[in-house]
Amino acid sequence: MSTSIGDRIRNLREFRDVTQEQLAQRAGVSVDTVRKLEQGSRQSARINTLRALARALDVQLERLVGQPTVTQELSDDGGLIALRDAIQDVSALPGVLADDDIEDPPDEGSWADAVRAATRLYWAGELSELSSTLPLLLRDGRAVARETGTEPVWQQLALAYQLAASLAAQAGHPDWAFQAVEKQLAADRKASDPLAEGMGVSTLSWVLLRQGRWEQAQRVAETKADALEPSIRRATAARYAVYGNLLVAAATPAARGGNQSGAQQLLNYAECAATRSGAVRVYGSAFSVTDVRTQQVNIALAGEESRPGEALRLSARVDVGAISRPVHAASHRVDVAQAQYETGDGNGALATLLEVESQQPEWIKFQTLAATTVREMLEDERRRNTRLRGLASRLGVDPAL
Repeated sequence: MSTSIGDRIRNLREFRDVTQEQLAQRAGVSVDTVRKLEQGSRQSARINTLRALARALDVQLERLVGQPTVTQELSDDGGLIALRDAIQDVSALPGVLADDDIEDPPDEGSWADAVRAATRLYWAGELSELSSTLPLLLRDGRAVARETGTEPVWQQLALAYQLAASLAAQAGHPDWAFQAVEKQLAADRKASDPLAEGMGVSTLSWVLLRQGRWEQAQRVAETKADALEPSIRRATAARYAVYGNLLVAAATPAARGGNQSGAQQLLNYAECAATRSGAVRVYGSAFSVTDVRTQQVNIALAGEESRPGEALRLSARVDVGAISRPVHAASHRVDVAQAQYETGDGNGALATLLEVESQQPEWIKFQTLAATTVREMLEDERRRNTRLRGLASRLGVDPAL
């Protein structure tokens, strides 16, 4: 039996033994909003309201909105449970088990090629295929690291754990993601590469954000950015890129916490860094002026006071064709759809979401914002919209609500 957001709020509120009034006060929302959600007269709320309710109930947003936590395809060799086991490596615990050595671990070059291929899968939105290959990739990587122990191998192993953290977080398992980041940072340290460690902290900040730990997400990214701030003597493109990625990582939780001016200042610094670095692909990610501008759109929609008109104005500055990673382009378009809907352009929002779905049919199913926007659109529809209800069904949003 499907449950609504209101059902989950009521069950969690009663489990926490708080009244509707107490929950509303803790979340900073009106008690009328809580009451209508629980009664079913409202089926959804703005994403920032849902984030506030999730924090007040001490749960992750994914649990509140019922985000999918599995990939569509089943695999004999991989999958999310296998990924969990690869991240939570029992054999790595001291005094527990001896790791079974792989009979013929791959050579360093072929394994590094496999990491690069897995990175392409992630940024292409091929999450099921990635989940089927990543567990073995991690196991192979640990074997190669034991055999060679070279700094390039540790750097590639760090990237593999970065992929594991990103996939786990996308699939609604931020706790697994945190453990993967721990191993990413440990591998970065063995690679003796401060910039790689900086990207690891950027990943950590994103995972903390997904856990709802906004203050910590901002602090760790800002602290690392300060440590890596480029100087005339150390002003390489890679350093500017890592520094800029950390500033972008810090800006999002700052905006979520209501500090819009601070978030904008961080992004201004990031855009300056991107201007100096040019478009750069480094440490499994990318950085450019266009990447920073997409984040400016995102933070205009964050916090208690969403500014959808400003978001649309800022989106006009974004050259979507210049975004090098397909899922990043899709994420930006989901932000645009939310802004379109909030400014009263429901048809435009639906068209944008359908376009994203046609390009990223698997990835979009894991996007909380897309599902939340569709719920709001369903609640507001004045006559039955077949295309909207079809999209809702495919995203796991009950169109009967």
